[in-house]
Amino acid sequence: MLQRLAFLVAIALSASLPSFAGSGGEAGRYLESDEYLRSAFAAEVPAARTLWVSGDLRASLEQVLGHPFGRLRVRFWQHGARSAWILDEIGKELPITIGVTVDSGAIDNVRVLEFRESRGWEVRYPFFTEQFVDARLGNDARLDTKIDGITGATLSVGAVTRIARAALLLHEHVVADQQVAGGE
Repeated sequence: MLQRLAFLVAIALSASLPSFAGSGGEAGRYLESDEYLRSAFAAEVPAARTLWVSGDLRASLEQVLGHPFGRLRVRFWQHGARSAWILDEIGKELPITIGVTVDSGAIDNVRVLEFRESRGWEVRYPFFTEQFVDARLGNDARLDTKIDGITGATLSVGAVTRIARAALLLHEHVVADQQVAGGE
């Protein structure tokens, strides 16, 4: 009887606690996708477009990410030389949803939209994400800017950095395709 009572009390207490992906961290949704997109574009948010990921693009993307890319296509938003990407990357065990805005081949901003793990959530703060501003891809598909890590958040730092590189690569691909299609 005492065990049943303890079990019921435990259930009641757990139901009243906020649900996070783990305990002790600040996991959660920080910014909705539509809110992020409104902040990425000064005027109206452009319609979503689709980029099919295959062939050389897939190989390059998988090289940047360091693992197979599990999707056939990626949604993005573009107006002129500015594009916004909302992508997921695994931190330690769970995906981190990250928004990256690229303007004229350089990162304009990086925002963590949702973090699901119990550790590494510090990557959402501006002291970390602002390091990516103006970063570009170098010849070796690495960022041309040094990104300082965060003690205890190594895997999350890696995930955000990989997504920043991926967004730059995807942006370059889209712009190159448009130049070929436009005859430039």
